[in-house]
Amino acid sequence: MSLDFQQVQDQVRQMGENAQERERELLNKRKLADELLERYATQFDFLRRKVEQAAHSDPSLRCALSLSPEVAAPEALNASFPASQLPYKATILAADGSQISPDRHAEVQYCLINVGAIQMSLGYPEPPRPHIFSKLLYDQELYTTHGMLTDATLALMRDTNERTKLADLAEGLQAPVITFTDGQMELMVSAGEETTGFQKYLEDYRQALKRLYRQGVIVSGYLEKPSSSPLMRLLEVAHAPEEKMAEIQTYHPLQGILDFEIFCDLLKPGERSAVFMLRSPSAKFYKDELALHFFYLNVGRPGHGWVARIDVPAWVAGDADQVNVLQAVLVEQCKMMGSRHYPYLLHRAHETALVTLEDKDQVTQMIVLELHRRGVRVGERSQKQEAKDMVGRTRY
Repeated sequence: MSLDFQQVQDQVRQMGENAQERERELLNKRKLADELLERYATQFDFLRRKVEQAAHSDPSLRCALSLSPEVAAPEALNASFPASQLPYKATILAADGSQISPDRHAEVQYCLINVGAIQMSLGYPEPPRPHIFSKLLYDQELYTTHGMLTDATLALMRDTNERTKLADLAEGLQAPVITFTDGQMELMVSAGEETTGFQKYLEDYRQALKRLYRQGVIVSGYLEKPSSSPLMRLLEVAHAPEEKMAEIQTYHPLQGILDFEIFCDLLKPGERSAVFMLRSPSAKFYKDELALHFFYLNVGRPGHGWVARIDVPAWVAGDADQVNVLQAVLVEQCKMMGSRHYPYLLHRAHETALVTLEDKDQVTQMIVLELHRRGVRVGERSQKQEAKDMVGRTRY
């Protein structure tokens, strides 16, 4: 038995006893959120001043902002925009990645990054074409100046390879070219890691984005069911009285209300929200044409709205035609999955990139056999792993 279900049942019952009160609190917060969204919908200068003031007290502040006039005319916070027509011809590229992390319990130490990309042409009868990029890392490649690669650095390497692969595939293609990956475009630099190899890979990521910019590619990141709420945080800052600004970090009158929920009601199927700029501590890494922006998009159907957050760089955010093309393509891609509101090509890219437990075992054995063939000593699996394998493994 892996769980004490009696303990869990007692806690579930207690949760149920508090659920109705919690629901009433959330309804009141939701009413306040709706009121604030209406009140500050077009107060762009006021909102920018409040955010600047709040950032002095909380440098880690992360919230939405209306578009800078230098990028494009700002749009009302509660605005909605229907999808336009699909382009007659276009190329769509989607990429996803997975990895095998270093395993101290295995016979050999290595890691592997696998990127799957799918290419699809609108207006042509060609079927989608898969592309696979597999990179094995071993020996000194496993280490930075601070030790073995961390999961955070490995994830950044994977995301960098996704963008680089897209830039490679986009080379020479006729516009418009639309690319998307799964997840947000912002790569977070962990505290204390800015001086390690993490910084190098972040620079590689930026260089890949700059290549896509020079190619005129419409770049995006698709974030399903986003749990962060940068717009709600903006409204909290706007609502904060002057005496609360010094402690804005702990001021959360809308805590528990998600942007996702607000736009599920605000947007009809196919509609997008205003385009927002992302105010974040990591914004210093994404300047000028790389500055991060986003909008919300209802990719659901009547009676069952489903909202995703779409991250875009400044060069896309500032071009209404590119935003319109991206919106239309993503809506159509999600329709292709039927009742599963997720871009078809991203699903295909995930299937192409997926590394299974069996794949990991096979790679490990390939390395072990090659080393044995060359007379190189190979380690042993840990006793802990041997014990686990006695009863079989069910996950990786």
